[in-house]
Amino acid sequence: MYPFTYQRAAGVAEASAALRSDPQARLLAGGMTLLPSMKHRLAAPSTLIDIARLPDLRGIARDRDALAVGAATRHAEVAADATVRAAIPALAALAGAIGDPQVRARGTLGGSVANNDPAADYPAAVLGCRAVVVTDRRGIPADDFFQGMFATALEPDELIVAIRFACPRRAAYAKFAHPASGYAMTGVFVAEFDDEIRVAVTGAGPGVFRWREAENALRARPEAATLDGLTMPADGLNADLHAPAAYRASLVRLMTQQAVAGLAGPV
Repeated sequence: MYPFTYQRAAGVAEASAALRSDPQARLLAGGMTLLPSMKHRLAAPSTLIDIARLPDLRGIARDRDALAVGAATRHAEVAADATVRAAIPALAALAGAIGDPQVRARGTLGGSVANNDPAADYPAAVLGCRAVVVTDRRGIPADDFFQGMFATALEPDELIVAIRFACPRRAAYAKFAHPASGYAMTGVFVAEFDDEIRVAVTGAGPGVFRWREAENALRARPEAATLDGLTMPADGLNADLHAPAAYRASLVRLMTQQAVAGLAGPV
């Protein structure tokens, strides 16, 4: 690990100002990706700006048809929260299956979304629930936020304050998890609204994406059997020592069918 300076921000404005003043500084919330990268000398930030304890970045609240979750809210808190369980049960279930208990106790929603790991779980829920990523200066619709592997619409000195999830009528998440890390080799979040049904896929490609052919088919008949004749093209999907692209393509359809079969509404 290379030398760095530690700074605990007193507020969102101070954290944003610190980022603007030092392009090599990085935000620290849960640190689930950043700290291992630093230990392996893959990242060398000049300063770590600790935002994990900022009250403006914590909390969960329901507002009409939206669920707002603070960026520094931890996975375990999302999984256990009664408001989340009542508004979007699938989101609570997704959070409860991230990594392991240690990761869920430290990792944060905002950190995961900002990092945009291609195998992370939260991006599928954010895209599936047509969420808005609220930053210290604007709101970014999920369809515009994710821009490929570890790439987002965030400016270098911009930080996520909260995620506002639109509450679907029904939703479900199904994933084929890597047995060691818990990351999604392929995960699918299906969300049914009054005017559309969204199918968001993570783990299979270089970034989260919508399977629009499945959305079109499910709009007429939201049943698992509807997808029997659909095939996800393997071109452009991830291929590594864990699974070839063709296998992941098959998993996309299977996980989508499992999610559709498990669609559930607010309790």
